[in-house]
Amino acid sequence: MLKLTVVGGGSTYTPELVDGFARLRDVLPLEELVLVDPAADRLELVGGLARRIFRRQGHPGRITWTADLDAGVDGADAVLLQLRVGGQAARNQDETWPLECGCVGQETTGAGGLAKALRTVPVVLDIAERVRRRNPGAWIVDFTNPVGIVTRALLTAGHRAVGLCNVAIGFQRKFARLLGVPPEEVSLEHVGLNHLTWERAVHVGGRDVLPGLLAGHGDAIAADLRMPRELLDRLGVVPSYYLRYFYQHDAVVRELGGKPSRAAEVAEMERRLLDLYADPALDEKPELLGKRGGAFYSEAAVALTSSLLRDTGDVQVVNTFNNGTLPFLPDDAVIEVPASVDAQGAHPLPVRQLEPLYAGLIANVTAYEHLALEAALEGGRDRAFRALLAHPLIGQAEYADRLTDSLLAHNREHLAWA
Repeated sequence: MLKLTVVGGGSTYTPELVDGFARLRDVLPLEELVLVDPAADRLELVGGLARRIFRRQGHPGRITWTADLDAGVDGADAVLLQLRVGGQAARNQDETWPLECGCVGQETTGAGGLAKALRTVPVVLDIAERVRRRNPGAWIVDFTNPVGIVTRALLTAGHRAVGLCNVAIGFQRKFARLLGVPPEEVSLEHVGLNHLTWERAVHVGGRDVLPGLLAGHGDAIAADLRMPRELLDRLGVVPSYYLRYFYQHDAVVRELGGKPSRAAEVAEMERRLLDLYADPALDEKPELLGKRGGAFYSEAAVALTSSLLRDTGDVQVVNTFNNGTLPFLPDDAVIEVPASVDAQGAHPLPVRQLEPLYAGLIANVTAYEHLALEAALEGGRDRAFRALLAHPLIGQAEYADRLTDSLLAHNREHLAWA
């Protein structure tokens, strides 16, 4: 019997995940899926739709839901984490108060990303410890942002954990569509940290087609990334969308300061989605969910969980310990690269030597993530200040001081030490 538990199961993301479990049941033959969430009202709506999706697609598995974490993870083979401490309200703050200092406001990058890490790491570690007490052999798949810092916290504490992001699978599907080939024929040379990655090669049939892809489809790729085509041509690689916050920081700050936050947009979208989920006639994920974010999350989650539980050795892009893969980083840094995944965990594949342009930024952000985890685990204003000072998007003492004060003012209810 294969049992999975989703913590944060009341998320409006969940029907995307459930749809993937239903469609890909040959890859991951679930017998029981448990949704865990303290928000009973949302959980009832999402759980009801989840059952209808399974029924429509003829999946024989059982779906239940509960607010009791211990009961929900009892007997689970794997636990997927997709929680958001403080909800969209906290995210809205993360995306707004950094702008007051002229710094980017974003939920995983910069000062907002640190705030999210400080709120999230203690909660995730508590959940993981309760999972370990119930099921010492269970795997934890973390989709909770900031994935790199959260995964590092889990691995450092000795948990059986792998971090997951949908950026790589999103690029794979996009490139396959542009090239007119099936996605499974496309493999990426994807390297970096979570939300700080580059596609250095795109392999089809053993050949790197990235130069031709940029030549023939550079305008479309640049438009999706909202970056200048000229920049992609000069780099010769495809950066993740999140590199925009580094390569075009001041322009993004001006842009963000003139419109509602993404959190406000998502909160309104979630209200509309929950209204749709309440319709007992709805038995498939609605089209609106595609605008919520998390594209292809379900496919990535199914593939990773299957590899861990069925010992396949498949190659997938994950977040895991560096362990010498990038020689300029400590072994306990968490990197995002292709890895062979089996019942023992994720084993990063060798990486070609990185150019200083990328290695330098990776090393800098890794130092920030180390300090951010220290602040999340031990607390203290000075630790938060040091993490902000180390971040390449901040780096000035005056800004780091002001941002630390703002971070604490907006997050006291979530920080036991503040």
